[in-house]
Amino acid sequence: MPSSTPTRHVPCSRGMKKPTRAELLAATGKTVPDVIAPGLRVLFCGINPGLYSGATGHHFARPGNRFWPALYRAGFTDRLLSPWEERELLHYGLGITNRVARTTASASELAPEELVEGQRKLLAKVRRYAPRCLAVLGVEAYRHGFRQPHAKIGRQPESLDGTMVWLLPNPSGLNAHYQLDDLARLFRELRKAVSNERRRTNTR
Repeated sequence: MPSSTPTRHVPCSRGMKKPTRAELLAATGKTVPDVIAPGLRVLFCGINPGLYSGATGHHFARPGNRFWPALYRAGFTDRLLSPWEERELLHYGLGITNRVARTTASASELAPEELVEGQRKLLAKVRRYAPRCLAVLGVEAYRHGFRQPHAKIGRQPESLDGTMVWLLPNPSGLNAHYQLDDLARLFRELRKAVSNERRRTNTR
């Protein structure tokens, strides 16, 4: 269960204005601020924000993305949060960042040098904020970025300056290989592993 309860309630996405096509196209190249703080339980890392997130200014904002329901069903949050409530994650010891900050219609539009520079910035961010776990969302992105071509879902053998590294599927609705039940189960395994790691650390 979550380590703490949010102290305030932010209105959910119901009634929020859906971006127009023109607004989505105009969002190319924008950035979405990280949700981050020192000492988080888990820092989730996506590849880069999509146009819907760029137009709204919030992570995993496109309808159909399973990130938020997977968090809830896995027990990371005690209610289903909307993208517009993303700052509430900090109350649960959770955060969100991206390997590359620039928004695009597809991650395939990112240049190789952007991915290299983004990886460097991500590693520096992990060292600075020292989350208990870095959870990378997207198998191929992880394999490429961390130069682990055979990496599989779950805990990775390497750590980053003491930060556990965990690999999860991309929660996009376009990822048909994993349904919501699958994602919730995998997110739940992460939550339990982080909780167990904390207990082991506290008993040393």
